[in-house]
Formats: sequence, C-alpha cells, structure tokens
Amino acid sequence: MNVIERIKNQLENNPVVLYMKGSPDFPQCGFSGQTVQILDACRAKYLYVNIFEDPELREALKDYSNWPTYPQLYIKGELVGGCDIVIDLYKKGELATMLTAVGGTE
Repeated sequence: MNVIERIKNQLENNPVVLYMKGSPDFPQCGFSGQTVQILDACRAKYLYVNIFEDPELREALKDYSNWPTYPQLYIKGELVGGCDIVIDLYKKGELATMLTAVGGTE
C-alpha cells in the first residue's frame, strides 16, 4: 500500500483524524497541543497520526490536502483545517456539532 492509499484508508475508516506533531499525551508543537485540548473539550474520539513517525506521509499529506502546515484535522474524510480554524469553529460552537454528526464524540 503506497502512502496515498494509507492516507485514504485512514480517512475512510475513521470519522475524525488528526495529523499532528507528536501525540495527544505529548504534543510536540503548540498548535498541535491547542488542537488536542479543543478536541478533548469536545469529548472527541479520533485517530491521531504522529507525522514525525512517518516522514513519507508527512510530505505526501501536504500535497494530498493542499495544506502546508500541521496539525490537520479531518472530519468524515474532509479537511477541516489547522489550529486557527479549529479554534474558530470551537468558539462558534460549530466544531462539537460537526463531531457529533459523524459519531466522533464520546
């Protein structure tokens, strides 16, 4: 399975996916940490992928998503965006609704 097939597989088989630097327990950048805190506040269930553990995926995902930075949050296979967009959606109350709609909350 090539890297694009792996990305598609992750997105098709998980309603919420966060590509991040580090892990939820040990984020390795402030933006990834803030995104995890927001997802936790929404009681989100999600797959996380530490891009530092897969350099091939890290580079391929930038082209796949046409989004150059991390973290990248996907809901139902669609790119939502990075930290700033996640913060904005959370403050508007829209993120929790989006997560709930796909079964992505506890």
